[in-house]
Amino acid sequence: MSAGAKRVEQLDRVVIRFAGDSGDGMQLTGDRLTSESAQLGNDISTLPNFPAEIRAPAGTLPGVSSFQVHFADYDILTPGDAPNVLVAMNPAALKANISDLPQGADIILNTDEFTKRNLGKVGYAANPLDDGSLDAYAVHPVALTSMTVGALDGLGVSKKDAERAKNMFALGLLSWMYSRPFESTLRFLERKFAKRPDLVAANKAAFQAGWNFGETTEDFSVRYEVKPAKMRPGTYRNVTGNQALALGLVAASVRSKLPLFLGAYPITPASDILHELSKHKRFGITTMQAEDEIAAVGAALGAAYGGALGVTTTSGPGVALKGETISLAIALELPLVIVDVQRAGPSTGMPTKTEQADLNMALYGRHGEAPLAVIAPKSPSDCFHAAIEAARIALTYRTPVILLSDNYVANGSEPWLLPEAGELPDLSVEYARTPNGEDGRFLPYLRDPKTMARPWAIPGTPGLEHRIGGLEKADKTGDISYDPANHEFMVRTRAARIEGIEVPDVEVDDPDENARVLVLGWGSTYGPIGAACRALRQRGLPIAQAHLRHLSPLPANLGEVLQAYEKVVIPEMNLGQLAHVIRAKYLVDAVPFNQISGLPFTAATLESMLEDVVKNG
Repeated sequence: MSAGAKRVEQLDRVVIRFAGDSGDGMQLTGDRLTSESAQLGNDISTLPNFPAEIRAPAGTLPGVSSFQVHFADYDILTPGDAPNVLVAMNPAALKANISDLPQGADIILNTDEFTKRNLGKVGYAANPLDDGSLDAYAVHPVALTSMTVGALDGLGVSKKDAERAKNMFALGLLSWMYSRPFESTLRFLERKFAKRPDLVAANKAAFQAGWNFGETTEDFSVRYEVKPAKMRPGTYRNVTGNQALALGLVAASVRSKLPLFLGAYPITPASDILHELSKHKRFGITTMQAEDEIAAVGAALGAAYGGALGVTTTSGPGVALKGETISLAIALELPLVIVDVQRAGPSTGMPTKTEQADLNMALYGRHGEAPLAVIAPKSPSDCFHAAIEAARIALTYRTPVILLSDNYVANGSEPWLLPEAGELPDLSVEYARTPNGEDGRFLPYLRDPKTMARPWAIPGTPGLEHRIGGLEKADKTGDISYDPANHEFMVRTRAARIEGIEVPDVEVDDPDENARVLVLGWGSTYGPIGAACRALRQRGLPIAQAHLRHLSPLPANLGEVLQAYEKVVIPEMNLGQLAHVIRAKYLVDAVPFNQISGLPFTAATLESMLEDVVKNG
């Protein structure tokens, strides 16, 4: 392939969205464009969006799947609010996404699918290509399907397989338009279809045809370039949140010198963590796909009792089922990491959409007084470090830890700077080896004076026999106890152990040092909040931002930080769960700003709201 002689324009950023039926390969297409952009050195952020139905009726709105990629020559924080380019494979894809486009956006339409039947499926009374409804956009009609079939004529593939390659035609065209490196995509196709040489040839030919179409058609007179971003030196890879979280758990296992056991039941959007961890058996990782959520957490807790780093992964419905066993882990005071990749609820809700509505359940969703540690990653790459931090707390303080990811973080991707192994924290732990009582007995609840953690005694260690189970234990001896004073002591001690966990102070980003308004966030709101604050500062409006990773216990300096500002605003994808906690604990009149649409905040939405707060109080 060679570059054509068409005019080349420089851009600092672009947002592209591919949309079509679930079977049109939009996730694969977007992922390949993302990989090409990462290879070029752009900063990237992605937003996959797919239906919950395994196979919704073709050509209907419920079946539309999309993938948005934002790449730039500077550091970016979100997948972009609005696409500059929409590739719509059918009328349903156009109708589902047209409202997100700004005027002047490029729309590439697969005209082969704009039949009367397909238009009628989604309620188009007339063809939008002809009725003037798209006049505000730069529309590029392209017969993607038929051109792909024509390009593959003579390669010996079926018409059905040829039509399936139309996503590679679209990828070739977009790769040409935005001067993307394509060699990695060709190698990917060779690997993906290694057992079908005919499909390798077909998909490569479709990609080549799309590239050539861009070079030769008069409809695209300009190519674009987005130069590499200035990033910290080092080795990067593109990573999704679920991949990073799984790799963080592997790293935690290595740095703690403990085998990792994952007990999991498949559930959207957490299943990819199970898939990724199952690839790393060489690191001593054991994965078990259990018959249900309760069995999964029970196996993980059993592994923790046996001396492993026990982990279970799930989403909100699974956490509800695991609640009794998590309470048992709290009573037993054993390390356990519970990963909750949040999705929209309640009940089954919207499995493929995002939400932050499990915070209350993580903090309080157990019977009895059963506190534990809760942390939340802020971005896909941060999932790696959050997983290590969850393991550190669990192992050091002998407690369950809930790690609150969400669908937006889990399936989004961004460049990840690979850390040096020696820079990761040492998570080594010591098992109890000998009796610790003055009379030669083993006291399973004799605590470390600094961490208040009890000894971790591995079953079968001579002389360390002790009781386990959910009945209340006597202080130090671990005998079953119904004594009221002992129960109150143990309840308060378990709570104090969690409150005593050492976590870093919250850091405030306040470059002007004269802001009156502080925006406080947690989890995946980090990117949209950061982008909104950046935009306001560029317009001369001072505003401060702080973000919480540790939600239980909260940072020791948080109260002081909150009191330093006239107004605190807390954007959340729920009905104000963190805002309620902040109000109750610190008596601060925090202003909640809530969205529960199943979609992440846009930076523009937050910018508009925050501008009003800054200007009008």
